[in-house]
Amino acid sequence: MKFPYGICDFHKIISNDYFYCDRTDRIPLLEKGTYQLFLRPRRFGKSLLLSMLSNYYDVAKAGEFDTLFGHLKIGKNPTPLHNRYFILQWDFSCVDPSGSVQDIRRSLYNHINTCIEDFLRYYGDYDIRGVKISPDDAVSSIASLISAVRMTDYPVYLLIDEYDNFANEVVMGINRSSEDTYERLVRKEGALKTVFKAVKSSTSHSLFDRIFITGVSPVVMSDITSGYNIAENIYLKPLFNDLCGFTHAETETSVRDTVRDCGLEEEKVSETLEMIRTWYNGYKFAPDADEAVYNPTLTLYFMKAFYETCKYPREMLDSNLAMDAGKLEYISRIPEGGQVLINLVRENHQAVISGISDRFGIREMLTDESRDHAFMISFLYYFGVLTLYDITDEGEIALKVPNLVIRKLYAEKIQTMLLPDPRDRDEGITAAKQLYQKGDMRPLCEFVEQRYFRVFHNPDYRWANELTVKTAFLTLLYNDILYIMDSESETDRRYADLTMIIRPDMRKYKILDILIEFKFVKLKETGLSGEQARKLTQKELRSLPQMVREMENARIQVKDYGEILEKRHGNLRLRKYAVVSLGFERIWGEEVNDDG
Repeated sequence: MKFPYGICDFHKIISNDYFYCDRTDRIPLLEKGTYQLFLRPRRFGKSLLLSMLSNYYDVAKAGEFDTLFGHLKIGKNPTPLHNRYFILQWDFSCVDPSGSVQDIRRSLYNHINTCIEDFLRYYGDYDIRGVKISPDDAVSSIASLISAVRMTDYPVYLLIDEYDNFANEVVMGINRSSEDTYERLVRKEGALKTVFKAVKSSTSHSLFDRIFITGVSPVVMSDITSGYNIAENIYLKPLFNDLCGFTHAETETSVRDTVRDCGLEEEKVSETLEMIRTWYNGYKFAPDADEAVYNPTLTLYFMKAFYETCKYPREMLDSNLAMDAGKLEYISRIPEGGQVLINLVRENHQAVISGISDRFGIREMLTDESRDHAFMISFLYYFGVLTLYDITDEGEIALKVPNLVIRKLYAEKIQTMLLPDPRDRDEGITAAKQLYQKGDMRPLCEFVEQRYFRVFHNPDYRWANELTVKTAFLTLLYNDILYIMDSESETDRRYADLTMIIRPDMRKYKILDILIEFKFVKLKETGLSGEQARKLTQKELRSLPQMVREMENARIQVKDYGEILEKRHGNLRLRKYAVVSLGFERIWGEEVNDDG
């Protein structure tokens, strides 16, 4: 088996017999539309989808149809439109977003002109005459191409990949200078808007007979408005939920084949599937979709490593997705955004909104009054760090963090948000190691008390609450190299606050399985001031009736959860802990033994 990690060339994948999940049966459904917009997060297979469409409709590849598609679903019943188009393709991720408006316009025009020149060379045998390339005006080049194609027998199918890429790069600068640059690109006679106006104009003569556009968010499409208002949004339709992404059945097939080729025991299939499901599954893009899908890039990353070594990859997060953390950084700077991130990192937490917004532009992204809860949740959905989960009884949409690999991004962002000094983060991680390597909870409790609680006293963190304490521990302990990390893991319909179960392939190391139950006592319950609480000795802290009560509750719960985990997993080196926080001043943490 060959897994095409990083390869988005359909022709190369099929010709070289790489693993391919067949989506050609969706072609008849796509043909029911003419000008379509399809959004998915980064690294989710959009470029491969466009490459497949390009090979299917390209008139110059008619002689290869049987080779490329004969064994696929569409090959058995092709549509009349196959191999009936000239293909013009733009990839706006190639446009340099840096520099002035003039620099960006030049990069955009250069890219379009280069694509037209490549088009003319590729279709050199089709007698396309008189096209004039205007170096200073790609819109003029487009018009010239349209005039020339009008004299041939074939219309153009325009494919635009990452239509919003360079614009998003400008936007994510999030300052007034970047706002001005972006506005001048999309407003009035800005370069991007005029390009889309030229594309729209060509459709009235059926010269751009079909257009398929991919991107990540609707921000740019919202801002160019009348410049291109003909796109049908298909990204929320259930029929296209798995147009990009792998189904469970497809993933299971590749896992079974790999386990067989590696000569591993049959039990390895279920273990491996659980690993991939835990880290990479969970994406649902349409409210009425029947099945969640796996992130294809991450799944291929895992499967390629697994097939080549017959071992799981050490790092579960492919570094190519690490830059998605920038979207969490953007949300963290919005008022109340930090609390949104902390709430979302909880395992059982759902963010509920009336509907996904499909009309927000740069002004909404830069104006606090517009960046309400629904905006933040919709934004995170488009960028793949939240996914649709359910429809509530009231008909609203519930979203959640899709899987552990994305939860890691949240944990890392929250840690840097609360501990901006890297020296503090290093010290916290060292304290965390004392827990899962030695079973010593004391250094971690002391660190949270001395470092994190100091942060929570800052007026900027007025949103901090008892959930923040638990999240502080999670961000320091999060380790997906050694552990399957769960915050509020379900145990018999109840939720353990934090579990760290050693990955199956990491049990050879001398580390511990960890279970922690947290409780929180508000200062006002004790009648103490913050200053008085800080002066308490450990003996006095552990004598407060409210602390004693909550510690006993935590002990009972952590014992119950521990028994359930032992029965579920077996062969655990489980250590159980109870942690009680007195406001944001003091912490009492201790190990809980079954006989204690």
